[in-house]
Amino acid sequence: MTQSAHTDSPRPDPASQTGRPARYLATGQAVFIALGMMLTIDTLKTTPTIALAAGHWHFYLLWIAGGALSLVSALCYAELGSAFPHPGGDYHFLRLAYGVRVGALYAWSRFAIMHTGWMAVMGFMLADYVKAVIPLDPLTYRLAAMSCIAAIWGLTRIHVKLSFATQAGLVLLLIGGFASITLAAAMLTVHHQGFPILVPHQATVNSSAIGTALIYVFLAYGGWGDVATLSTELRNRRSGMVITMAGGIALLVTVYVVTSAAMVAGLGMDHLAHANAPAADLLKRVFGPPGAWVITTIVCIAAVSSIHSCLLTGARTTYAAAADLPGTGRIGQWHSASKGPAVAAMAECLMALLLVWIGSYSKAGFDAMIGYMTPVFWAFMLLSSAAVIVLRRRHPEVERPYKAPLHPLLPLIFIIFSIYMFVSSLQDLGAAAWYGLGVMGIGAVLIELLLRKRPRDDAY
Repeated sequence: MTQSAHTDSPRPDPASQTGRPARYLATGQAVFIALGMMLTIDTLKTTPTIALAAGHWHFYLLWIAGGALSLVSALCYAELGSAFPHPGGDYHFLRLAYGVRVGALYAWSRFAIMHTGWMAVMGFMLADYVKAVIPLDPLTYRLAAMSCIAAIWGLTRIHVKLSFATQAGLVLLLIGGFASITLAAAMLTVHHQGFPILVPHQATVNSSAIGTALIYVFLAYGGWGDVATLSTELRNRRSGMVITMAGGIALLVTVYVVTSAAMVAGLGMDHLAHANAPAADLLKRVFGPPGAWVITTIVCIAAVSSIHSCLLTGARTTYAAAADLPGTGRIGQWHSASKGPAVAAMAECLMALLLVWIGSYSKAGFDAMIGYMTPVFWAFMLLSSAAVIVLRRRHPEVERPYKAPLHPLLPLIFIIFSIYMFVSSLQDLGAAAWYGLGVMGIGAVLIELLLRKRPRDDAY
């Protein structure tokens, strides 16, 4: 069995141990990384779904509410990350709060469903946009979706500091891409060539429609929990986590609201609600056929950025869990030369490639992967929010450099919201949602088999 990432202390400091991550990451750089973990191009595909379900004013309110609720959860995560720093992030929090089985089940779900599923989503979106400008046969389409995942894994093998620097650069390029959408809308508005902003759009706004819209809103906001995996690598241990999370979400809300408003201004609400590729429509009106190439470039940059951040953070959770379980081999080892969990990253990459290969045989791989991962994501969001309350009671002696305000109100708010989102995803996303839960169940069985191999004197 490899050296365990877990000790009897509720607050192990991996940075103090040989072969573990060191605190070298500046807060400003971490904000860019956090933004890269959360900022995603899927809004250019899912915004019409939100507009169709929500209508004009609800459309804006949902984006703002999504940002506010994300901040509520991020404040809870900031407390957990500052009090219990660990490269496993949620895995470590859940393990402390509920025990090894729940922690390991989260790590499995992140490995087999959530992170690798999202990497597959980004691969499909990249291939879809490439296909819009270059004809692709089914095999070439599949290889296009897979190649970006494999290429990004190769980048992480160079050196983690280079990878983090690359991530910050990708975020800047991505923000520039979103800015081009806003610029295009401004050009149309100035020349009075845009669609009317308030085209009557009669959305049927009910609880089911709002639930569906929120699922896609939080696809855009749902990466804040990943930032907790950086807790052991931040130089500023006291305030680094809260600044990183709050700063990243504030920038994210600004980008999404401004970009969404630009689409409404340039296309009109009715056109936006029924568009298949609203950003492509908008840029094509301004730049002509080259506009399709512009948006394809933006999507490729965003997909690469998102896959890269998922591979960085997801591999850390896999590494942390594997280090605590017998029979996982080198997956639970930290690679000192690359300053990262190299074998865990390779395993994540292979799993994501498998999901792309399987998903490519469905009619819509993008939608299938969203359904596959969403209910599992919200199940663990519920448990992570509750962990704030559980760990305050279980480990009151642990120093908390940052405490979430209004305790226990904030975690309770997000617990209730997570239950609503979990139920909505099962009702609205079809069979793929149940497949995701089934894979999680398979993980529970595998974990039980692995735990039976542990020595009797192991502390679990």
